[in-house]
Amino acid sequence: MSESEQTAQALRLLIADDEPIIRLDLQKTLESLGYEVVAAVGDGEEAVETARTLRPDCIILDVLMPKLDGIDAARIIYEERIAPVLLLTAYSQLDLVKRAREAHVFSYLV
Repeated sequence: MSESEQTAQALRLLIADDEPIIRLDLQKTLESLGYEVVAAVGDGEEAVETARTLRPDCIILDVLMPKLDGIDAARIIYEERIAPVLLLTAYSQLDLVKRAREAHVFSYLV
């Protein structure tokens, strides 16, 4: 097993997206690359609660989700020092990017 495969297998990820098909596709893709997806949830509130319980290595959030958006969830996760957050979204409006920066998001991918 290569070093990159071992690293990927060691990383435990949490995914949150309100679109079930996107959530499932992302989960299957990451698992096929050797990552362990410890949970895949549908809103920001559930993402925060699940992150508190499972303590993943990294969290991938959509920006616009019900109950609590990804940026507000990322802010809570950052303040509680749970894990780095990567936002994966189709939205690139400057106000969202600014909010993400202020929430200490690790990466913002469009």
